[in-house]
Amino acid sequence: MSKTPDLLVLAEHADLMKKLAAWDIAYHQKDAPVVDDATYDAAKRRALEIEAEYPTLAADGVSTRVGAAVSTKFKSYPHSVPMLSISDVFNQAEVADWFNKLADKDIFIELKVDGVSYAARYENGRLVRGLTRGSGVAGEDITENLRTIADIPHQLCGDYPDVIEVRGEVYMSRADFLALNAAATESGDKVFANPRNAAAGSLRQLNPAITASRRLSAFAYTYGELSSRDWATQSEYFDKLESWGFHTTRKWARHAHTMDEIQSAYNDTMMIRADIPFDIDGLVLKVNNVDLQEKMGARANSPRWEVAYKFPAARGITTLRDITVQVGRTGVLTPVAELEPINIGGVLVSRATLHNADEIERLGINVGDKVIVQRAGDVIPQIVGVAEDAPDAVPFVFPDTCPVCGATVIQESGQVARRCVNTLGCPAQRIGELEHFVSRKGFDIDGLGTRQLELFISRGWIKNAADIFTLIARHGDDIKKLDGFGEKSVSNLNAAIEHARDIELHRFLFAIGIPEVGEVTAKILARAFGNLDALRTAPVWKLKQIDGIGDVMADEIVSFFADAHNAAVLDELLHQVHVAETDATATTSDGPLAGKKIVLTGTLPNYTRDAAREILERLGAKVQGSVSAKTDIVLAGVDAGSKLTRAEQLGITIWSESDLERVINESGK
Repeated sequence: MSKTPDLLVLAEHADLMKKLAAWDIAYHQKDAPVVDDATYDAAKRRALEIEAEYPTLAADGVSTRVGAAVSTKFKSYPHSVPMLSISDVFNQAEVADWFNKLADKDIFIELKVDGVSYAARYENGRLVRGLTRGSGVAGEDITENLRTIADIPHQLCGDYPDVIEVRGEVYMSRADFLALNAAATESGDKVFANPRNAAAGSLRQLNPAITASRRLSAFAYTYGELSSRDWATQSEYFDKLESWGFHTTRKWARHAHTMDEIQSAYNDTMMIRADIPFDIDGLVLKVNNVDLQEKMGARANSPRWEVAYKFPAARGITTLRDITVQVGRTGVLTPVAELEPINIGGVLVSRATLHNADEIERLGINVGDKVIVQRAGDVIPQIVGVAEDAPDAVPFVFPDTCPVCGATVIQESGQVARRCVNTLGCPAQRIGELEHFVSRKGFDIDGLGTRQLELFISRGWIKNAADIFTLIARHGDDIKKLDGFGEKSVSNLNAAIEHARDIELHRFLFAIGIPEVGEVTAKILARAFGNLDALRTAPVWKLKQIDGIGDVMADEIVSFFADAHNAAVLDELLHQVHVAETDATATTSDGPLAGKKIVLTGTLPNYTRDAAREILERLGAKVQGSVSAKTDIVLAGVDAGSKLTRAEQLGITIWSESDLERVINESGK
């Protein structure tokens, strides 16, 4: 007798189904995922756990669902044989649970290509229809788009069945993806987040000419309907596919007969993952015997004879190609790892910060090594160690002169950072300052990015922040004559600049780049002083009395406003903009989180970090950057990391996103 779920279980399952449905539509129909693979997989696995415990929920649950409904933009056709998904497994225990039940231990191992599934129907060897997976029951008609892909033959070669539906994956290589985004950036068009999105967006175009203009590739690996079959194994089917004119992943395929061999294939592929020219997110393990495949059949949404052994979503191994040095707005030199591009958690990562020379030494990395890369916190790529030393590795030598302006680099006593001493004349520092000034959390001037700033600075049209607000009046006609500009773009830039003239105090304080003052500190200062004049003249002792302002920070603030150059630029800037005062008496003491010190860590499925911080502050909380004994709550999402560990060690209250939503609902804010 099956168990009856209680109200809490029903609510949790309904919430998971709602999220998964929305995420499926974003992924399958809109080609714009809103969560990473780890978040999606975690939610799906939890839903499956609930449905396994309460089978009555499975009928309309994730257990029976494949993909998303067909978009109304395309004609819909039913699949003659359902196009199912593959069940995921994430560790050796789950693989063993599947493997040990098999009567035949001959396993064919293929790469799990991170692309878009297709089904190509051939009659008498001629391509007559192409469909997407769609809902698994019906797909979108993409016949003409498939015809534009060189890897998908219009007419089969050799000996083939009268009717066969070949299924596979359309993908975009990393090299073609990078070239596509580079061209899009140059022309000001949309850029894609990763190769899978690029492939999906290119394949599902209403105009086949657009698909043809993109460099799409395709592999074939299985079949749907067919009129006859003369192959006995999956391996032999790959031979057939190649004889007909298709490409397969045969080059990377392996056979296995034991769990050790399966795990060896998994480990070996992880090591070469970055060297494979397209993105993969795991291995597909298939019973090689096709007769046995047909006998084993399928569940509601996935075959029993195959599983996808998924790679960790937020970590990967790739080659460290070089270490370059960037110069920031404060003159600090930061080494950056130039990586062989690798897809980690749905994002193509090609660079990662190395922080400083001490970090490079601590990690023990050299150029040429295979390194382990992960996306820390929300999105920041970082190297966590060496996976394999390169025999011809090259040690990195930190420069003693600025790579941008050639000035001397110093390392102050007691500090790990190395700085360029050319504070006023280094172009990199100038660009960094102005990028910070116009950023979204500062003046938020759309259309004034790095490329434009570099151009205007090189021509001498912008020397400091104040020059931005007279740029169009002084040089508008000249800008219109530049490549990539015109009447409309200059008009849009002027509108963005004019809109930015009125700004809140905390955004202004963030924008002007006071050392040690970030977004949170800027808000603390705005609430404490109310207006800019009060802060500019505040003595250091008064700053040190404010909760959240330490001794070093107070000294930096006073020094910044006391500097003659900074004072002159500020005075010039204040002739161009209006800084709104903050009500210093305003308080959120009546909020449900009044006075609570909260730290955010990890990725929240439904909120960006900025949105969550804004909500918490509206509810009265003080959002902090690090966990200490004084922290009241840690709001932890996916991949929370060391902050969560620290909170658990200190016995601090841990919240999930659902706890935040509960407080939001209860407060009505």
